[in-house]
Amino acid sequence: MDTTQILTAFLSVGLIGAVLGAVLAYASKVFHVAVDPKVEKIGEILPQANCGACGYPGCSGYADAVVSKGAAINLCSPGGQGVVDQIAEIMGVTAAASEPMVAYCACSGSKANAKDRFEYYGPKSCASAVFVSGGHKACDYGCLGFADCVEACPFDAMGMGDDGLPYVIDDKCVGCGACVRACPKGIMKMMPKGATVYLSCSSKAKGKEVTDACTVGCIGCKICSLPKTTPSGAIKMEGDLPVVNYSIEDTLTGAKFKCPKGCFIDKADKNKTAEQIASEKEAFKAEEAKASEAAKKAALEKAAAAKAAQENAQ
Repeated sequence: MDTTQILTAFLSVGLIGAVLGAVLAYASKVFHVAVDPKVEKIGEILPQANCGACGYPGCSGYADAVVSKGAAINLCSPGGQGVVDQIAEIMGVTAAASEPMVAYCACSGSKANAKDRFEYYGPKSCASAVFVSGGHKACDYGCLGFADCVEACPFDAMGMGDDGLPYVIDDKCVGCGACVRACPKGIMKMMPKGATVYLSCSSKAKGKEVTDACTVGCIGCKICSLPKTTPSGAIKMEGDLPVVNYSIEDTLTGAKFKCPKGCFIDKADKNKTAEQIASEKEAFKAEEAKASEAAKKAALEKAAAAKAAQENAQ
């Protein structure tokens, strides 16, 4: 190939590129869609995590939804209250306080605590394993332990423990809910970041069926939901499983210490010794006994007063 041919080829490619560039430039002007400046401003302050926690396709989708569709301004979990305040300023509205949320694993069915129904040899994925008779765990509601939730977390806020269960690193968790959406068993759940006690079981089965599958599963005894255990009413039964209403302020201490299967886990206990926990339990029992005696005394006094009033009336 001589120099003339090389030069001709070079010029031809350059000419084609110039023509295509001109066509693209023209098309960009003809099909240009004006973008509201507010969308661009909101897009700039969003964390660009594109986690989907807001329910929209990425941060740009959420920014557009806020401006053009009236979407709530407090749906960006990763951004927190700081982003909410900035969006409110851009949109000219009042920012409502948003409570930070954190994920937790509502299952204590570890390798030691829960039985398997069969040996599973398929793909190491919860999403795949669940299609084989609902999973290999004897508990139909138990964690399958293949870490789909961990892999789905975009903030490196989760890991798998040696016990075969996922754990959440609260300081890193932004409450995006990616792990919740990734779990085919519905075991990953959300709770306010300020709360510490949660129910570590998701089984809706009845007592014997639960105990046959797991040594620490909730047996639906209802003790935690009784008024004397949780006077605030923060725990209600839905079938055979308790449900915590975190909008009702309660430390859930009664449920934590009175649950016969130890299904209520206090995250604060991770930083305490066994002796400290035992001491707190004894203090709770003593306070409960004291309250019970006071209630009995009050009942007796009320009965005596009623009897005296009846005698005086005669």
